[in-house]
Amino acid sequence: MDMLIGGKYVTSEDRQDVKNPFNGEVIDTVPIAHLQTAQLAIDAANDAKESLTEMSAFKVSNKLYNVVEKLKEHKEEFAELLTREVGKPINESLVELDRSIETLKLAAEEAKRIYGESVPLDAGLNGKGFFAFTQRLPLGVVAAITPFNYPLNLTIHKIAPAISCKNTVIVKPPTEAPLTVMMFCELLNEEFPDGVVNTVTGYGSEVGDYLVTSPEVNKISFTGSVTTGLMISQKAGMKKVTLELGGNDPMIVLKDADIDKAVKGVINGAFLNAGQVCMGVKRIIIEEEIADEFAQKLVGETEKLVMGNPLDSKTTLGTLISENAARQVEETVNNAVEDGAEILIGGAREGAFYQATVIDKVTPCMDLVVNETFGPVAPIIRIDSVEEAIEVANDTEYGLQAGVFTESYSNAMKCAREVEAGTVFINKQSTFRTDNMPFGGFKNSGVGKEGIKYAVEEMTKTKLIGLNLR
Repeated sequence: MDMLIGGKYVTSEDRQDVKNPFNGEVIDTVPIAHLQTAQLAIDAANDAKESLTEMSAFKVSNKLYNVVEKLKEHKEEFAELLTREVGKPINESLVELDRSIETLKLAAEEAKRIYGESVPLDAGLNGKGFFAFTQRLPLGVVAAITPFNYPLNLTIHKIAPAISCKNTVIVKPPTEAPLTVMMFCELLNEEFPDGVVNTVTGYGSEVGDYLVTSPEVNKISFTGSVTTGLMISQKAGMKKVTLELGGNDPMIVLKDADIDKAVKGVINGAFLNAGQVCMGVKRIIIEEEIADEFAQKLVGETEKLVMGNPLDSKTTLGTLISENAARQVEETVNNAVEDGAEILIGGAREGAFYQATVIDKVTPCMDLVVNETFGPVAPIIRIDSVEEAIEVANDTEYGLQAGVFTESYSNAMKCAREVEAGTVFINKQSTFRTDNMPFGGFKNSGVGKEGIKYAVEEMTKTKLIGLNLR
């Protein structure tokens, strides 16, 4: 599969393999872009700006709806490719397709709601006799740098709102899993003028750095690691950035919680996509009084997960993105065991698979929970009070999402107020997102918000127009 730049397919002598993490087979190859390729994409995106800004909002919306229908038509094809290149179970891939379709619909709707407002200048000194209003205008060119774990949906969360408010886009798909994103961009290109959407592929930081620092790119939307996000923020200069970075999301379970509901929350939150979810349940912070019962029930439910071929509909736990990623999880868990943690179930690796693992007697200072562990691991940290739970939950550089399980309104509201996270769910795990909600964290979890309406706000600039009527 080749890059799409200015409506044409562009290749390179240098290419890289895209491999299926389940069996190691080469699915396809993609070009490795270099600086001249990145500049070609920047030129194409800038050349296409006028053709897009001249479209009515009605036309932009209709074209996005057309892409919705095309994605529906090819849903199974996209889901199979997604499973093959990421290793997630096919049923999870189908859910990602459903969410992607929904996200596109929201963008098509939002294209008709790019409102300005009237401003009462006469509320200020010497403002009498003026009429003023604002317009929200596109920034120009948006560069979207996307991750491997939800490659299609998270890419659509960037490029669909960008196009809905008439920005052109350059997409750098994830190195490990670029194919689904590239195929989707081809659907967009069928509807929009050449150069509205462009793709550049490859590994390393050369092309990404070029997009980040180019004065001809007006906005960077990035999802990925904190380390890379910090470098982007330092290099981007005056251009706008949205950074959706890591999470080390806590799930607080208090002694008055519905234990069965909380256990279900961990199963859905810690093991989804083999734990490769930025808002996944990474730390289970539970009151000692119920911890033994909770752990026993969690082990029982974990035993029901089926690890196997991701294309088999019976599989509920697929591979990690690579064998190296699985090794990193294995090493982190083993280090925790050496420091006194106890594996209750799981804890073994086979190739790119890592078993669903419940690990008890974890302390807040272990690397397993200090840093983000991107794998199917449910670490249990025992505490004695709601105050201690909040203290442990906040003892992290991250602040993306959090879940709190309790039947006490006062404890629920205390946690909602005091837990430092962009979203706090009560009686729901952190691994929950609707595609219209404002999504983004505090601290090193990033800056800016996604969720179509909120992404549009991040991808437009406000102009004030004032009329002197005196």
